[in-house]
Amino acid sequence: MTTHAVGTREQWRAAYEQQLAEEKELTRRAAELARQRQELPWVRVDEQYRFDTTSGPRTLAELFDGRSQLIVRHFMHGPNTPEGCPGCTFETDNLIGAVPHLARRDVTFLLSSRSPLPVLTAYKQRMGWDVEWVSSGRSDFDADFFSYMHVPTPHRDYGSGSGSMLEVMELMALSCFALEDGIVYHTYSTYDRGTEALNATWQLLDRAPRGRGEDFSDWPRKRDEYPA
Repeated sequence: MTTHAVGTREQWRAAYEQQLAEEKELTRRAAELARQRQELPWVRVDEQYRFDTTSGPRTLAELFDGRSQLIVRHFMHGPNTPEGCPGCTFETDNLIGAVPHLARRDVTFLLSSRSPLPVLTAYKQRMGWDVEWVSSGRSDFDADFFSYMHVPTPHRDYGSGSGSMLEVMELMALSCFALEDGIVYHTYSTYDRGTEALNATWQLLDRAPRGRGEDFSDWPRKRDEYPA
């Protein structure tokens, strides 16, 4: 016997129409936020970042691959995450299908990580992903564009007025760039929970009868690590 509220079709319809009004308001607000993102000031990128790619060394401008817009998903695969981040893997599974559609809208999408290129290529093959994945390990690219966040170390008295002790925490992140007249501009970044709206699985679970659930001790996993 279910413990959830049960009602008639009429009761469901009345509750649904009230909830639908709130969903429509959220949709309008999301459209407004998208407009605000597009109006953020662009910041010129003068640093000549270098990346190892399957086509050889490339600059940030060359990563656009002939398009005017670039989206980089900072993937946690590096010294602190040598096996690859399960959360980044989970999200990337949900993003790969968008790559050819983005290309038709003048947007290049790729992954960037600090691990060496052969390690990233092997992981990509393991996951069956058809996406460009570049190594930024020989530059400060990821650190400069929000895949890391400086946070106070624990057990410190910050009221003393002395200099802050900071540690670097690696985060899930996404950054966007524009290319105009040969000049690269940074236009937008988001990190941590700011990336979860990009994950179709989260969005589907939010609409499932029991939502996301509460026990995340054994989920999500890399999809080839689930029990048979």
